[in-house]
Amino acid sequence: MSCAHSTFRTRTRGRVAETVIGLPPKEATMSIRIASGLSIYAPIVRLARRVALVLVVPVVMAGCVARSTPEETGRTATGAGAATDDLSPQTLADGQRTFRFETFGDEQFWTDTARMHEVVQQGVSPATALKVGLKVDADAIPAEVAQAIKEGRVDLNSPATTVTLLKLNAVVGLKGTVVTANGKDSLARLGITCALCHSTVDNSFSPGIGHRKDGWPNRDLNVGAIIALSPAIPSAKKAVYNSWGPGKYDPRFNIDGKSTPLVLPPAYGLAAVQNETYTAEGPISYWNAYVAVTQMHGHGNFADSRLGIDIRQSPDMVGPKLAALRSYQHSLEAPPPPAGSIDAVPAARGRSVFDDKCASCHIGATNTDNNSGKLHAPSETGMDADYALRTANRMYRTTPLRALWQHAPYFHDGSAASLTDVVEHYNRVRNLSLSDQQKRDLVEYLKTL
Repeated sequence: MSCAHSTFRTRTRGRVAETVIGLPPKEATMSIRIASGLSIYAPIVRLARRVALVLVVPVVMAGCVARSTPEETGRTATGAGAATDDLSPQTLADGQRTFRFETFGDEQFWTDTARMHEVVQQGVSPATALKVGLKVDADAIPAEVAQAIKEGRVDLNSPATTVTLLKLNAVVGLKGTVVTANGKDSLARLGITCALCHSTVDNSFSPGIGHRKDGWPNRDLNVGAIIALSPAIPSAKKAVYNSWGPGKYDPRFNIDGKSTPLVLPPAYGLAAVQNETYTAEGPISYWNAYVAVTQMHGHGNFADSRLGIDIRQSPDMVGPKLAALRSYQHSLEAPPPPAGSIDAVPAARGRSVFDDKCASCHIGATNTDNNSGKLHAPSETGMDADYALRTANRMYRTTPLRALWQHAPYFHDGSAASLTDVVEHYNRVRNLSLSDQQKRDLVEYLKTL
């Protein structure tokens, strides 16, 4: 017996917060509505006070403490176990397909609850979509259509054109089911994929249209503004979503009602990194399962006893795809800096500064001490503590530095607009006593990582 739709709620301190984006808390039991029309009631899942999963984003240079893993403490978490990547061509192809096109059945939310298919059908033209940061895969557009766009023969201000692009599977991170009746296309279903936030394009055709760049964070994407378009979102929640701005998202807002949005992180260069979450709750499959089930609203299972979350849906459309997805993500290498963008002489001096001042935490090839289980208190690094206090570990990991030239702004909250700001921050907070020359040299070296 399969679920056509499932609504999961988690109780905290006498209230029930729905894990459906933006909907108001209600006192209720967890209800699973079955395809047959029957309703099965299960006990409410209790949510611990310290809750949060975090995305992978840049943060720390500092002192450290050791923390045990979920396995060491006897706790269980989906996707937290040891795993080995399968880099065979077939598995990587499966993983890429999952990353780019798999919704995990999340149409159950984005269509049935949020009614985003109606929003797109009625009012989202390509021009509007590009304005809120959505990207278009040029390789999915037939040559004759591409030529018509270049010649101005395609109406980019018409929502019907967006429906056509969805029919071509050309909108990065969105998957639409388009039906044709009496010669007219209509958007019947709409879901989202991993690529929505963690892919962009190279703008080779025009701004926002080009070849896919998987793993690159879409810092133009205004996730909150897009969610706020849903007619199912209450006005108070719309105000919060609209406050986040481009390139940011809060992966706990729909659970605890607090808002401390994070910068969307890169998903490349992670093969040797043990914990891909901001506060090191678990490895990449943990992150993928959490996001797929609780944020994308896919039809699958996620459990973490540290957070008091235990969501089970049948059939599980997430778990069977995690291994191939992980292998594909781990195959994504960090992009090197553009040719000619690094001044080698000051970068060499900057490496010496880095080795002296930064490498006690940014250690080894991964540039993080978290692989050995270390975490850092927000006060050690001058970071805002609000987000960390919403998480299981209540501390931050040292960020594994990669492709720093590419993904400004920096820190978990985007509070450092440039690498110069990063260096100035740590020079002040950690009393590094760097000269102006050393600061410039260090910035030049960071651009090589």
